Formats: sequence, C-alpha cells, structure tokens
Amino acid sequence: MVTPASIQLIIGFSLGILISLVAWRVGALSRSGAWAAALSGGLIFGLGGWPWALLLLTFFISSSLLSKSFARRKAGMNEKFSKGSRRDWGQVLANGSLGALLVLAHALRPDMAWPWLAYAGAMAAVNADTWATELGVLSKTTPRLITTGKPVERGTSGGVSGLGSLAAAGGALIIALAAILTVPGNWAFVVAVLLGGLSGSFFDSFLGATVQAIYWCPVCQKETERFPNHTCGTPTTQVRGWDWLNNDWVNFACSIVGALAALGIRALL
Repeated sequence: MVTPASIQLIIGFSLGILISLVAWRVGALSRSGAWAAALSGGLIFGLGGWPWALLLLTFFISSSLLSKSFARRKAGMNEKFSKGSRRDWGQVLANGSLGALLVLAHALRPDMAWPWLAYAGAMAAVNADTWATELGVLSKTTPRLITTGKPVERGTSGGVSGLGSLAAAGGALIIALAAILTVPGNWAFVVAVLLGGLSGSFFDSFLGATVQAIYWCPVCQKETERFPNHTCGTPTTQVRGWDWLNNDWVNFACSIVGALAALGIRALL
C-alpha cells in the first residue's frame, strides 16, 4: 500500500540523488561524496520534508559557493587543509551524519521537538565552521591561536580572527533564519541556534589547536593537516595531536557540540 510517508521518502531520495549528481558534475562533490550525500540527503529530505531539506541545502549551497569564491586569493592555503573543496564521503558524513540520525529520531517520534532544534544547532555549527574557514583566511589581520593567543599563519588549525568569527556568526545566523522560515519559532530559538552554531565552531578551533592530528612538511617547512603527503608530494610526519583525530572527526564533533549547545541554551532561555 502506497502511503503519503512512502511517497515523501521516494521523492526525498530522488531529490537527494539528483542534487548529488549535479554537485558531482559541477565539482562540489567527489564520486564517493556524491554517494554519501545521496544517502544522507535522501534520508533527511525523505523523512524530514521541506523544513529539514532547506537547512541542509542552505549549508551545502552556501558552503560550496564560498569554497569556489576568491579561489585565487585562497590558492596558497590549500597546502594547510587536509582536503580540497571537492568534498569526499568523509567530509559529507562528518557534516551530515548527525542530521541523518536526528531525522530518524524525528520520524520515530514526530511529537518530540528536540530533534529539530538539535538539527538546526548542528547545521548552524558546521555552516559557521565552514564560513569561518572559507572567509577567515582572507583576513588582513594575523590570526591567533584560540588557546594561547599566539600569532599563527593564516589557515593554521586552531587559528581565529575577527573576520573569521564574524563569518562564523553569519553562517550560524543564516541557518537559524532558514529554520524559522519553515517552522514557526521565536527569538529564543534564533539565539539558541546562533549561539549553538558559534559554540560548535569555536570547539572545532579548540580541537584544531590542541588534539587534532597535525603534520609537518620538511621541504616546505610548514605545518599541515595533509597526510601522508603534502601538496608538494613530500611525505609528512605527525608533530602533535591524536593520530586518529583528522579534520572529518573534528567536524563531526563540531556538529555534536552545536546540537547540544543549542538544546542547552534554549532550555535556559
């Protein structure tokens, strides 16, 4: 028997596949990233409907556009980051797997309000982090390590700047506003999602400055997230952090903190 829920699920997966295919063709996703996006996006579109889809699309479209913007000015930063702007399966799941789990909770218990708020907080966090990374490297002022305030090179894990922090706030706010466009909310909801997103983004920077795996290129004489080889082709050696904690796991932790912070802050307001 065909039910409205099954029809929505079919439509959701169809849209997920279509959007992933388009993103792959334009270079926003790798082949593995397209498969992962089709799966996670299909679940979110199919089980959450338009409100959940809008938040995911707001994140994906805005982050992809920012990744392509100012490419010439950001070209020298690629050596710092573990991966390029063409997202693979690890990056997709790092940013979207928590959302897929939350939409399953929503589908099982649609009477509960917390999965939606947690999802908005998670999306705000990963969007804030992406905006901070993509725009923060354009800052004319020297970034500083979030833990010590020590000046560091642009693109260094754990480095923050005024422009990057402002970009993070903008990335979190646009998710909060997109959320209340589809599901009625109030100022407390917006504040909770905004602060939740910022919390996740700053936690991401904290992990980058402390326990994220960071490597060293002996030829370029620079720190990098890239392993096993730097962009110049030279093998890199680990200089600090936990070897298993790469940028994908840091981004996943960012989404969890964003979700939990949004729930906690909303409970206080």
